[in-house]
Amino acid sequence: MPLGERLVAAKLVSKEDVTRALERQREAGGSIGDNLVLLGVIGRSQLEAFVAQGPPKIESFADTGLDARFLRDLALKVMYAHGVKRPTDVADVLKLPVPIVRELLEGMRGRGLLESLGAGATERQLDLRYDLTPSGRDLVNEALRQSLYCGPAPVPLAQWQAQVERQRITNDRVDHAAIAKSLEGLVIAPEMIARFGPAVNAGRGMLLYGAPGDGKTSIARAIALSFKQSVWVPYAIEVEREVIKMFDPALHRERVQGSAAWDEARSPLMRAQVLADDRRWVRCARPIVVTGGELTMDMLDLKFDTVGLFSEAPLHTKMTGGVLVVDDFGRQIARPEQVLNRWVLPLESRIDFLTLHTGKKFPVAFDGLVIFSTNLTPRTIMDPAMMRRIPYNFYIAPPTSDEYVEIFRRVCADAGLPFNLEVVSAVMKRLYEEEKLPMARFHPRFIVDHVVARSNYEGRDPALDPHLVLDAAEHLYTKH
Repeated sequence: MPLGERLVAAKLVSKEDVTRALERQREAGGSIGDNLVLLGVIGRSQLEAFVAQGPPKIESFADTGLDARFLRDLALKVMYAHGVKRPTDVADVLKLPVPIVRELLEGMRGRGLLESLGAGATERQLDLRYDLTPSGRDLVNEALRQSLYCGPAPVPLAQWQAQVERQRITNDRVDHAAIAKSLEGLVIAPEMIARFGPAVNAGRGMLLYGAPGDGKTSIARAIALSFKQSVWVPYAIEVEREVIKMFDPALHRERVQGSAAWDEARSPLMRAQVLADDRRWVRCARPIVVTGGELTMDMLDLKFDTVGLFSEAPLHTKMTGGVLVVDDFGRQIARPEQVLNRWVLPLESRIDFLTLHTGKKFPVAFDGLVIFSTNLTPRTIMDPAMMRRIPYNFYIAPPTSDEYVEIFRRVCADAGLPFNLEVVSAVMKRLYEEEKLPMARFHPRFIVDHVVARSNYEGRDPALDPHLVLDAAEHLYTKH
């Protein structure tokens, strides 16, 4: 459901307000949320609080969106594989509220799949322990032949799509102050920072190109950090009883909940007992995924585990709601036209299509900011039709002399070295006047790192010694 319709359903705005905002959007651009705020029908803080809402609570089996048989088989596999017997422990693995899991286990006991072992000497009557009966073992073996997945209960595709719509990256408005803050560690001209803003808020394709070592990757990473809203990432999603793992601790940075109720319920067990929050989701910062020369076409499709019999989401799907940086674009194992052709439709329609191992193809949201970074000439790796699908492109120029000196000053401060302008001027003369090297933003860091390493080797305090600095600079070029 679009943001405007959801705001109307929540009675925060009227249908007439949304109509006015859509008319204004057609004339002036911007997101529907921004236009509603500018019309004065909803406050910025109220809108952001609404957008930041997590998934709906789970009050019943129906709220999980999963059929009873699927949940039954998953619970049996969890009990068998994890060796858990109490509803509270099963709930902690499934990430479902304890009352629902208790009802599920009691239902299986009534069908002869489980037997009650009673409560332990120190346990309450509600914490009855259960074990598999012979019929339950037969059923779990059959379920394991279908899939070895025995982790958190997955979220149905429709529920995930609805949450993606609620937390689209274009809802996370980034202003000039946020962009400038994220880039403050880099030396960039103010006019360039101002140009980045519209591209970031558009949440579409973006190209950074220029010579090697001039900060394209650093800029892309910094821009990605300018987004402040959280997103909710499911541990896994379910499509036609097939499980697709989504949450990746290597990519998703979990954010701790801030509600008082959550703080009081500190342990997973207490959270499961006290709250009906849907713990199948993890509250995270907007994901930032960086891929370089290792990118292959196989990484852009579902990866089916032939042993575990479940799938892993591709890189760009795990990035949903975040930022994907394709570094060194044009130098991947996959040809650039292959990568772009794979994303032609998603970049324009914001919809991608994935294919299960069964052959079933299904649509998913393609939501996020994709940043391509290359030190190749764009015209050599993409034709005009491809360039049209990347609406924002920025040439990252070599530093000016003043910018170079400022970069050197900051690098020295970071390394704890006193800055010496005369020595820096001597380096600039050697490298850029005598050796005719193109000036690059990475040179100061390169030189200072070498000076520090040489000083440590010789057992003396690092300093911008002219001899050490010029010696370090010689490693930037060859003499023959």
